[in-house]
Amino acid sequence: MDFQGQHILSIEQFDREAVEQVITLAEQMTPYLNRQKRSTVLDGAILASLFFEPSTRTRVSFSSAFNLLGGKVMETVGMGASSLTKGESLYDTAQVISGYADAIAMRHPEAFSVSEFASGATVPVLNGGDGANEHPTQALLDTFTIFDELKRVGKNTKNIRIALVGDLKNGRTVHSLSRILSLFPNVEFTFVAPNALSMPEKILSVCDNAGHRMNMTQDLSTGLQNQDLVYMTRVQEERFNTQEEADLYRGKYRLTQKIYEQYCATNTIIMHPLPRDSRPEANELSDDMNRNPNLAIFRQSNNGVKVRMALFALVLGVEKQLKQHESDVNWYSNKTK
Repeated sequence: MDFQGQHILSIEQFDREAVEQVITLAEQMTPYLNRQKRSTVLDGAILASLFFEPSTRTRVSFSSAFNLLGGKVMETVGMGASSLTKGESLYDTAQVISGYADAIAMRHPEAFSVSEFASGATVPVLNGGDGANEHPTQALLDTFTIFDELKRVGKNTKNIRIALVGDLKNGRTVHSLSRILSLFPNVEFTFVAPNALSMPEKILSVCDNAGHRMNMTQDLSTGLQNQDLVYMTRVQEERFNTQEEADLYRGKYRLTQKIYEQYCATNTIIMHPLPRDSRPEANELSDDMNRNPNLAIFRQSNNGVKVRMALFALVLGVEKQLKQHESDVNWYSNKTK
C-alpha cells in the first residue's frame, strides 16, 4: 500500500502487509514516546484536529503524535464550535480546512461522515471514529497491542484466541478490530453479548469468509475460558434512542479480579478501548483489576500514540527521514523503556 497522500478511513483499505508496515514503523516510534529522543521531521506542518463528538484519548493522542514529530496542532472541539451549525456542508468544510492544514484528524457522530468529508479534502484525512461504523486507527493500535502483549507473556502469535465482550452491535472498535484480525491466519473469535447487542452480520461474514472459527455466547464465564485475550467494551449509551434502553444492558458483563482468577487462563491479556465506565451501575472492568500485570489497557492507550505517529509519517511521506531530524531530549523526563 502506498500511504503517501492517502486518507485513512477504513480497515477495508488495508491488507496484511500494510498492517504489518504500520506496526513495524510504530515500534520505531518508541524512543520518541518514551522521551529518549525527539524528532522534528514534521517541523512546520499543521494538523487540523476536528472532533465533533466527545473524545479524550483519541483526540489527545492524535495531537500528541503530531507534536512529538515536531508538528503543530489546531483544534476544533464540538459541533457547536464549527460552521456546520450554520448549515455548511462537510464538503465545504473540508475544502476550507484543507487550505489551512497539512493533515486532518476527524471524529463525527454519524456513520460514513468522515468519508463524506474526505471527498472534499485535498490533504490526508484520518478517521478518528464515525458513529457506530469504524475506528480504523483504534483497530491498528489494538492489533499492535495484541502482538506486543502476546510476545510479552511468551504466547504464540500464530494462533490467537480472543473474546470480544459487551456492546458488539454499536461498538465501532470491535467492528474494526474483527476486520483487521481477519487478515491474519488462525484466529478464533468468541463473541460475548446479549442477543440484542450481538455482532452485526456483516462483520461475522468477514470473519467467516476469512475461514476463522467463531463462537457466540451470552454467558461471560463461558466466553472467558481458554482465551489468550479478552477485549472488554462499555455499553455505547450514546447510540441508544433513550437512556432507559441503554440501562437495560449496563452492568450486564463485569470483569473483576475474582472472576478473572476463576475463569481466565494463565496470563490472559485484558484489553479495553477506554473509557471504561467505572460508575457502580456499569463498572464493566473493575478497579480491582488495576494491579493485575495482564491488564494492558494503559499500555494499549500509549500504543495509540506510536501507531498514530507512524500513520502521520506514512501519509506525509517522511517515514524514512525520522533519524535525520532526531536529537536528544533536553528536558527532565522519568519515562522509561
